[in-house]
Amino acid sequence: MAFDPRQLEILRPQLVRFAALQLRNDALAEDAVSETVLAVLEHPDRFQEQSSFKTYVIGILKHKLLDQLRRGKREVQLNTDEDADRSDADMIDALFTASGHAVEAAPSWGNPDQALERKEFFDILQLCIDKLPAKTGRIFMMREWLELDTDAICKELDITAANAWVLLYRARTRLRECLQLNWFGAQA
Repeated sequence: MAFDPRQLEILRPQLVRFAALQLRNDALAEDAVSETVLAVLEHPDRFQEQSSFKTYVIGILKHKLLDQLRRGKREVQLNTDEDADRSDADMIDALFTASGHAVEAAPSWGNPDQALERKEFFDILQLCIDKLPAKTGRIFMMREWLELDTDAICKELDITAANAWVLLYRARTRLRECLQLNWFGAQA
């Protein structure tokens, strides 16, 4: 066995949080994580150490989540908070002039490849994602982590493509701000 099974214990809370964000059901999230842990333990020889152990396990979890989404074994319960949407829109509007240009140019973030290699970056990114409104964070994770296309996301969440793109734009804008404040700004 190329890994210590205790590593799974350490990763479990992160895996459950990630699964719960996608499935919006704690019981199904626990099931997906349990299936992931079982798959890793049943076939320890499949971990070839070509990536970190955490990356390997998250990859398996992503496939388990996609399987559950395809099977449709969950209820979709989306809470729309009109006030949160309005405050998001106001926040985004404040970043741009009437002509659509950014109020201030985005600062240089240095070499992003080096930052991505640092574990702390992913911890900050996770905190930033956790701060997003539930629906906004969910659609971002579906698009960027589960790599679902817009049509699949729209079908799953029962939203229009235009709504999906607005939510993705809001997610990326808020994540950019959060990372600027909590990671890149701190690096300067």
